[in-house]
Order: sequence, then structure tokens, then C-alpha cells
Amino acid sequence: DVQLQASGGGLVRAGGSLTLSCVTSGRAHDEDAIGWFHQAPGKERERVSCFSSSSGEVYYEDSVKGQFTISRDNVKNTINLQMNSLEPEDTAVYYCASGPASLIVSSMSTPSRYDYWGRGTLVTVSS
Repeated sequence: DVQLQASGGGLVRAGGSLTLSCVTSGRAHDEDAIGWFHQAPGKERERVSCFSSSSGEVYYEDSVKGQFTISRDNVKNTINLQMNSLEPEDTAVYYCASGPASLIVSSMSTPSRYDYWGRGTLVTVSS
């Protein structure tokens, strides 16, 4: 089975930065489409960024463009999410997910499109 392990969350002050990491195992890492989602208390899980392995396209939601950067290390089987200029509204549990290589960016906003999920890592941004 494919397993994902997300880490790197924590408490940071507004304006600070964090880098989240998602380590995948159990399948060829570079075949997977990868998505990062966040879920704030009382809200639905929402995509923040994704990488489509079929097209090589990277996508960011408008709310994080210029603020977050997704990167991939196929040697370490890791997808990182660099988050800069964090604000209290970025407080959420962040999840990484993997899906089939056939996924395209336009379909990757839907959580049900993904086959595997990591446990999530909590990011708390204080004002």
C-alpha cells in the first residue's frame, strides 16, 4: 500500500515561514499526482496546491499564489510545501494526498479524486 507521512507543522508568528514535507512510500513516487490541502476548524478540506505528474503542471490556489511553493524531490520521495508570510487565516491542518498519474489539475481540487492521504500536520499562526 501507498503511505504518506506529512510533517513540518507547528506554531509560528504571523509573517513567519514553515516548510511542510510529505514522504511517500509503497509506489513509484514520480508516478503520483500530489495535492496539498488544508482544513480549518469547522470548514471543508480545500486544496492549496497540487502537482500533476501527467502534465508536469503545478497549481496554486489564488489565496496562496506567491506565498506558497511546492517542490518535489524524487530521490527522497518527498513533496515539500514552502509556506511564507503566514497569516492567522492560514491556521489549519494540512494534508498531503496522492492520486493516479492520470489526474489533471482541473480535477485535483476534489478530495475524492485522491487515493491516499497522509495524517495531516497542524499549522498554527499567531497574530
